[in-house]
Amino acid sequence: MNNLTELINSSSYTIAFTGAGVSTFSGLKDFRGENGLGKIMEPEKIFDLGIFHSDPSFFYTYARELVFDFDKTNSSVVHQELARLEKAGILKAIITQNIDMLHQKAGSQGVIEVHGTAEKGHCLSCGKEYSYQDMVVSVKEGKVPCCTTCSGVIKPDITFYGESLPESAFKRAAEESSKADLIIALGSSLLVQPAASFIDNTLRHGGKLIIVNNQSTPYDSYADLIIDDLEDFCGQLKDCV
Repeated sequence: MNNLTELINSSSYTIAFTGAGVSTFSGLKDFRGENGLGKIMEPEKIFDLGIFHSDPSFFYTYARELVFDFDKTNSSVVHQELARLEKAGILKAIITQNIDMLHQKAGSQGVIEVHGTAEKGHCLSCGKEYSYQDMVVSVKEGKVPCCTTCSGVIKPDITFYGESLPESAFKRAAEESSKADLIIALGSSLLVQPAASFIDNTLRHGGKLIIVNNQSTPYDSYADLIIDDLEDFCGQLKDCV
């Protein structure tokens, strides 16, 4: 069985796993693609926890356009098709490596953000919570967002290199990927661990794998179907669902 229609129709519990490639249709740069962020600077440096603590202005300078323009970005056809699948009761959950909130903009409800989210942030000194818009105002003025209560630095709730994945999101993702009999991995190199371990969870429990990506991944040999173009995938979905 290697037909998208057959794989989806024969599944009783389908989930999606999405990476940065899904958001390129919305105009955002991915990390490791041909024109990705990695061509400009190592993403590991921008999102390095140690660098953030020693000089938060470094992150906020380089993340100004990368992260703090999300409010101007619209969901893509990929986000919209996944939301449609969820609304139809076919897609049970979306595990995403992305922090851009575009799945929610498209209308998806069951989104599990395993690398955190830019939707909110917290003061590193007193723990006070701030919204994305609160942070955007300061960043657009070229300032480091600081707490209005104690003047501490505000860090967005994005998982930086050097931090553990959010515990509750990781637990939910592990549960969903273990229950799934079909996981569709879209726009991810499947190189980043432990996030890519959710693919292993599904395979270990006898589930099937569809990969939608324009570059090879370490899981290609385990896939029941590989589609190298996200638009092609969306077109096929319209035909079969």
